[in-house]
Amino acid sequence: MNSQKHDFTPLEKLIGISFSNRQLLENVFVHRSFLNENKNYHLSSNEKLEFLGDSVLSLITSIYLFKHYHELSEGDYTDIKASIVRTESLAEAAAEIGLGSYLLLSKGEEKGNGRRNSNILADTFEALVACIFIEHGFEQAYNFVRSHLFKEKLDTIVKNKLYMSPKSRLQEIVQARHKILPTYKVTEETGPEHSKTFTVSVYIADSLVGTGTGTSKKMAEEAAAKKALEKELNF
Repeated sequence: MNSQKHDFTPLEKLIGISFSNRQLLENVFVHRSFLNENKNYHLSSNEKLEFLGDSVLSLITSIYLFKHYHELSEGDYTDIKASIVRTESLAEAAAEIGLGSYLLLSKGEEKGNGRRNSNILADTFEALVACIFIEHGFEQAYNFVRSHLFKEKLDTIVKNKLYMSPKSRLQEIVQARHKILPTYKVTEETGPEHSKTFTVSVYIADSLVGTGTGTSKKMAEEAAAKKALEKELNF
């Protein structure tokens, strides 16, 4: 695609939003790597839009959670927000509406499959949120995020408590079913003192239900809990 002759009409039709400020819309897709090879390009990178979009997205998510999930705690809100606005979720939403095809990238990024790079796509999604906010206001940005990022995904995260850490989820399940807590035991430590690897096993009563490794005891415990949850055991 010729970098200076983008036709954004397909994108506008797909998301149901049109833009009169074409230069602002184009700026959404200018990756910093492109400017290294096109120093006289008439636009800056999309990094400032990304910065603004990140803040707008955070506010949108906070308002949505406050409106729709009264029963949850502030801590839950924080964990849910982290789950839905993480790089992978934003990149997936960006890919679904084809943002990668409009990117202006360096030859190196192009060869390195930059159009599918999760970090680049996530940043571009945030830049687009900022673009919508600037031209159409908060409500339109809110509706866009709700339609193209949240959809059923956020409800699934909340319903299945996917925002909780594996250790917290396992504890909740075991406590509800057996009125006891899982126990964790370090079963192995390897490596030098400054760079150890820990192996941890998690038990329900005397039954081993998962084992995990990590560079800290906490990481190993989370890995063990995740293994237990993945087995879908009838605890």
